[in-house]
Amino acid sequence: MKSWMKHGIISCVVPALLLLAGCGGGSTASSGSPAAGGIQERTIKAGIGLNQEHPEGKGLKKFAELVSQKSGGKLKVQPFYDAQLGDDKKMTEALQGGLQEITIPSTSPLVGMIKEFGIFDFPFVFQDEKEADAVLDGPLGQKLLEKLPEHNLIGLGYWENGFRHLTNSKHPVRKAEDFKGLKIRTMQNQVHLEAFQALGANPTPMAFSEVFSALESKTVDGQENPLATIKTSKYDEVQRYLSLTKHVYTPFVFLVSKKFWDKLSPEEQQILREAAVEAGTYQREVNREENRKALEELKNLGMEVNEVSDEERANMQAIIKPVIDKFAKEFGEDLVKEMYDQVEKARQ
Repeated sequence: MKSWMKHGIISCVVPALLLLAGCGGGSTASSGSPAAGGIQERTIKAGIGLNQEHPEGKGLKKFAELVSQKSGGKLKVQPFYDAQLGDDKKMTEALQGGLQEITIPSTSPLVGMIKEFGIFDFPFVFQDEKEADAVLDGPLGQKLLEKLPEHNLIGLGYWENGFRHLTNSKHPVRKAEDFKGLKIRTMQNQVHLEAFQALGANPTPMAFSEVFSALESKTVDGQENPLATIKTSKYDEVQRYLSLTKHVYTPFVFLVSKKFWDKLSPEEQQILREAAVEAGTYQREVNREENRKALEELKNLGMEVNEVSDEERANMQAIIKPVIDKFAKEFGEDLVKEMYDQVEKARQ
């Protein structure tokens, strides 16, 4: 086993355009040439897939407030929640085409565009949020953001989706064998798909906006998401079992359309950078508190909750090791080693 493996392996354009047109047409931000200086009156469309009660929704509201404050009210962020402008993939494509200004997706859907983002999909990399912050806010996280401009995107930093856990309607998942035969909704992400397949599950990619109805109709047996998402999405109404697998930590990445960004003055760009970072710090704090509260609330709502032991996590890690080895080669073994080295440094 390679040395970098030891730490984790052993121990949403067309529909968007129509929706945007229906929401009032093109914004002030999408016209004009690069500003020489100062702050212009602009309306900035910002869309996310989750609802406004989710920590990401609260973070977006904070971002809008900060942008307004810092610009003296000239820059106005218009938020769209609940995938009103499309799923993560469609909104990212809308940014690339200059049809929308901001979205904050999970990093997973970006892997089809920039394969290196796939390293954040490796299971069991991080033990806690401190380690994730150190990697995302450090040189490695910045290195990946620097790959975005060639794809007509600008990355202003990382927010938090969080540690993912499993829910299903069949039975508790306490050990690897319990995954066998479960039809689990996942994101369209090859690492996730192959890892669940290795555990014996039947992973089913699906847009987030379709998940509740699929669980309700039993088209799928279960899904995996952070606790705050499970709670705010009301999955307790259609799922009985919650298994605290903590199998993957998923970040959000704050994306801006490069076509829009290039029209901004340096002052306007700085306002958006500062607001994205400040709102991101707030969003992480809210997310961590909401996850703590969500667990107790989900128990009170009747979900049967079980822990997964460290021994069983190690067993799951061993089972999916060939998947990690395969994708380490694809994403770049040097990059993967750098990630595990930074995790080790954060643990010291």
